[in-house]
Amino acid sequence: MNQNEAKNTVLFSLALNAFLAAAKFTVGVLGNSFAIIADAIESTADIFSSFVVFLGLKISTKPSDEKHPYGHGKIEPLITFIVVAFLAFSSFIIAMEAIKNIRTPHEMPKSFTLIFLLLVILFKELSFQYVNKKGKKLNSTSIKADAWHHRSDAITSVAAFIGICIALIGGKGWENADDWAALVASGLILYNAYLIFRPALGELLDEQKYDDLIQQIKAAALEVSGVENTEKCYIRKFGMNYFVDIHVRVNRHISVEEGHNIAHHLKNHLVDVFPYIEGVMTHVEPMVDDSSPVP
Repeated sequence: MNQNEAKNTVLFSLALNAFLAAAKFTVGVLGNSFAIIADAIESTADIFSSFVVFLGLKISTKPSDEKHPYGHGKIEPLITFIVVAFLAFSSFIIAMEAIKNIRTPHEMPKSFTLIFLLLVILFKELSFQYVNKKGKKLNSTSIKADAWHHRSDAITSVAAFIGICIALIGGKGWENADDWAALVASGLILYNAYLIFRPALGELLDEQKYDDLIQQIKAAALEVSGVENTEKCYIRKFGMNYFVDIHVRVNRHISVEEGHNIAHHLKNHLVDVFPYIEGVMTHVEPMVDDSSPVP
């Protein structure tokens, strides 16, 4: 169910970006606004990045096999890197074209473009909220990255709106205000690309940034009969799921078989309590006190 929901979310982004890219190119040309054309360039890049995210989800949700015992989830941050590359490339193209247009005299943008931009800003911000909410619910890095494409698109539209307003209010001599807006937007897009890149890199390197979840897992572990205490707990994220390594203390006088059974019960309990935990590796250690140390 989660896999289908994730793919449907990305298909929604793809369809919306395709429609808006065509609309922006048309309005940008008719309205003499490069800022809107720049916006269309980003939306076109978003189409390809959403398609890449969709393919990535198909791969990352494949079940584990003999060669990939942890599944294929690590493809997600790699796909996110490709999405970031699309954003960075879009930013570069927009900046170069904006600089070229600033140096070239052109006509004043049309006032009707402002109404169009207001609609785009509204649609894109609502799309960001929707896709980002899905990304958080499904615990998907690539879907959250795809959501930020909608937010960056809204930002470029805001910049275009401001630039066109300045041009229309300023009158003759301010025709390139929307080109400057496009240049500013390119910088904002590049910054958003970094915000997407950083957590994906941490995920690929198994960065430990799950303190709240670790405390919840330790508390849940103590609910299992036989677990007397917990020690280390590490988490690795694979796609939309987690794998947990945890050290627990048990009575030092129980048999190896009893300790083995406690570990199995712990795994089953954690998977029941946290549906997004796919695997648990348990290290069982004897419970000791200061008066009876274990060599």
